[in-house]
Amino acid sequence: MTGKRTITVFGATGQQGGSLARSVLEDRDGDFAVRAVTRDPGSDRARELERLGAEVVAADLDDEASLGPVLEGAYGAYLVTNFWEDMDAAHEKRQAAALARAAGHAGVQHAIWSTLEDTRHCIPVDDDRMPTLQGQYKVPHFDGKAEADQYFLDAGVPVTFLRTTFYWENLLGAFAPQRAEDGSLELIFPMGEKRLSGIAVDDIGRTAHALFKGGADYVAATISIAGEHLRLADMATAMTESLGRPVHYRPLTPDAFRALGFPGADEAGNMFQFYADCEASFTGARDLDAVRRINPALQDFATWLAAHRDRF
Repeated sequence: MTGKRTITVFGATGQQGGSLARSVLEDRDGDFAVRAVTRDPGSDRARELERLGAEVVAADLDDEASLGPVLEGAYGAYLVTNFWEDMDAAHEKRQAAALARAAGHAGVQHAIWSTLEDTRHCIPVDDDRMPTLQGQYKVPHFDGKAEADQYFLDAGVPVTFLRTTFYWENLLGAFAPQRAEDGSLELIFPMGEKRLSGIAVDDIGRTAHALFKGGADYVAATISIAGEHLRLADMATAMTESLGRPVHYRPLTPDAFRALGFPGADEAGNMFQFYADCEASFTGARDLDAVRRINPALQDFATWLAAHRDRF
């Protein structure tokens, strides 16, 4: 790794951070080395990153004193938080503020902050189309991150704001197709006929890697990404063709989706309603041709499905 510039990757054993770490480590002739941050350096995922060539270090976003040492001497930093650990936007914002202060103090030359839109620009707090959550948000895991953007500017961090979207990997987990009474599979979403912007997690990492390669060209820029914008009915058709078994789309109203009652149902219901009600602005911000210019390997849904069909 002699002569390579270090990128400190937070969340390196998670989805986004892990995808960036893998992209950098696979580029053996590239300019960057990975310093993979995790709370548990002894975990299987951490050991695998170490085997692939990463420097694995320990830090905790709730322990601000632990953040400075893992950023020391780093050229860049990938900064990501995980709202879904406790679904508390105030907690996520505290973690983001700690990251901003640490990155500013360490003097990193390029940080990428994984963020999202403020949904209240489209659906104000007093708009009764959807409930207000946590006292002040429509979609807390969007709005809290958007509010946290300012922390990085205040700390003087040379930052790129990377706005992601729905991971197609969610179809293998939290939002997997459900088995209907007739044995077919159903995609159950409150999206109506509107398009859902989705992306493969690996493409988040590849795009972030390309942004680091671009360096100063992307500092102070907001880069909004997706792999494809598709109606759920079209996604179901693609899944039917790929999996060789019937998959149908069963649309629910947002209220019916929120009433499903699983942990985070209100949050998820509001998120999908935002995707639907604000489709034009959300998809419009994600120019697929522009994303593909940054990441030429960008996958569409069919390509991602072909690589993951055995996991359904």
